[in-house]
Amino acid sequence: MKKLYDWVLSWAHTPYGIWALFILAFCESSFFPIPPDVLLIALCVSVPKRSFHFALISSAGSVLGGLLGYLIGYSFMSTVGTPIIDFYDLTSQFQNIQTIYKEYDAWAIAIAGFTPIPYKVFTITAGAFHINIFVFTFVSLISRSARFFIISTLIYFFGEKIQAFIEKYFNILSIAFVVALIGGFLLIKYIL
Repeated sequence: MKKLYDWVLSWAHTPYGIWALFILAFCESSFFPIPPDVLLIALCVSVPKRSFHFALISSAGSVLGGLLGYLIGYSFMSTVGTPIIDFYDLTSQFQNIQTIYKEYDAWAIAIAGFTPIPYKVFTITAGAFHINIFVFTFVSLISRSARFFIISTLIYFFGEKIQAFIEKYFNILSIAFVVALIGGFLLIKYIL
């Protein structure tokens, strides 16, 4: 995995970095194990003034890749989707995800799109469980864009100093954001 991680990072120092970022974001949303954040951070640090452009590229690739994951689950679950789920050793969680979709619908997609939860599992299962494709696409666009634009914004304003912090605390930061987001909606729902 470390070699794969290093290979992904190596693209930041080539003229094909933007294309690699798009392809990585696309593939990670349906089957690839390395998240695009790795390359996004490297590109943003190397050219901070283009950070928002890189976030847009990541978002577009990720949402389109998510649609591929949805298609895999919708039309090719037994031939392609199940082997991907098995590869990540998430077969036992597959049915739990269906329950999560029934109970939380779009929130499940939003949380998976923003947090370190393997997004590919949710894109494939969204198709397998026939989640509304328009809701899936809209929520994916919002959650994936939020994830990538937050990283890009931090690097744009704080540069290399923030890179180590993001890499070290990304999981904690994303979970804190989701807790704050849900807390805000609960506050609006029950108090206002």
